[in-house]
Amino acid sequence: MSGSVLGLFASPKGGVPKFPVNDLQVSNNGCIGDRQNDLKHHGGPRRAVCLMALDVMESLQRDGHPIEGGSTGENLLIEGIAWTDFEVGTVLRTEEVVLRITGDAPPCKTIRDSFTNGTFKSLAHTILAKKTRWYAEVLQEGTLHLGEAIQIDAIS
Repeated sequence: MSGSVLGLFASPKGGVPKFPVNDLQVSNNGCIGDRQNDLKHHGGPRRAVCLMALDVMESLQRDGHPIEGGSTGENLLIEGIAWTDFEVGTVLRTEEVVLRITGDAPPCKTIRDSFTNGTFKSLAHTILAKKTRWYAEVLQEGTLHLGEAIQIDAIS
C-alpha cells in the first residue's frame, strides 16, 4: 500500500494549530522545530510523530467539521493510504524515514475548535476504531518532504 505526504506541520511554540512546512526533520525524540506543551500526553520516543490519513479528515469535513491540516496537532497528513490500513505496529517508509505506529492519539479539548460544537471526540479511536490520528516512533531518522511517496512496509 503506497501513498504520498500531502501535508507536514509543526508548531515551534507548541499547541495547535500546527503550521504547514515543506520539510520536517524527524528524530527519535520527535519532530525538529515542533514543540508539545503537554509532555505527559504528547511527544517523546513512542509519540515522536503524529499522523493522520487524509480520508479521515475528509470524512470529518463532510460531516461539517472545520478541521484542516495541522488543526488537530498532526505532523504528517498522508494521502492514498486508507485509514483502515493503519494499526499499531504498521511500519511506514519514505526514502529517508521509517516510522512505526505505536498507538492512537486520543483527542483532547485543545483541538475542539476543529469540530462543530466542540465535538472533538469525533476523532476518537474508541468511537470508531482506526478513524483517528496515530502516534509513531521513529525507527530511522531523516527528513520528510512534502509530496514524497510513503508506503506501508510491514506490520510488526
